[in-house]
Amino acid sequence: MDDVVFERDGREEDGGSEEELEATESRADVKVQKVKKELEAVKKEKQEYLDGWQRAKADYVNALKRFEEEKVRIREQGVMKAVKALLPAYDALERAKEAGGEMPEGFAGIAKQLEGAFTGLGLTSFGSVGEPFDPAKHEALGTDPTDDAKKDDAVSAVLEQGYEIHGAVIRPARVRVFQHET
Repeated sequence: MDDVVFERDGREEDGGSEEELEATESRADVKVQKVKKELEAVKKEKQEYLDGWQRAKADYVNALKRFEEEKVRIREQGVMKAVKALLPAYDALERAKEAGGEMPEGFAGIAKQLEGAFTGLGLTSFGSVGEPFDPAKHEALGTDPTDDAKKDDAVSAVLEQGYEIHGAVIRPARVRVFQHET
């Protein structure tokens, strides 16, 4: 108790009455209760602000993710649109190569450049004789009879290659399909 100091306000010597002391204590208790209520209100308000800030931060992070996903999706759509526009020219060059005729050197170079660009964009071709017919990837333009039950619903001829980018079909392969006849 050495560090507790009692200050005198001058009324102690008068020997203040017990009622005055109780009234002073009552006023002090009222003030303490008022300060406690204010403290609780401030704590509640602080928590509301903190919760609001945390929600706003989560919304911001989610918006950033959505924007990034949207940017990737738009880029992929642009790539697909460009590839779809260039595929007919590439097909024409490939048909000219397959025809066996003499193709000017410039056209062969253009075909190689297109092929390299398509590969760089992730374009892959599909559709080969013997693979199982998949309606999600193949467009059947006709059927060919077969006696071999193992070949039923397999591709019998590829009329035009199909293309996909990262699993998304750009153009289905146009094929003929074996049909087992019993």
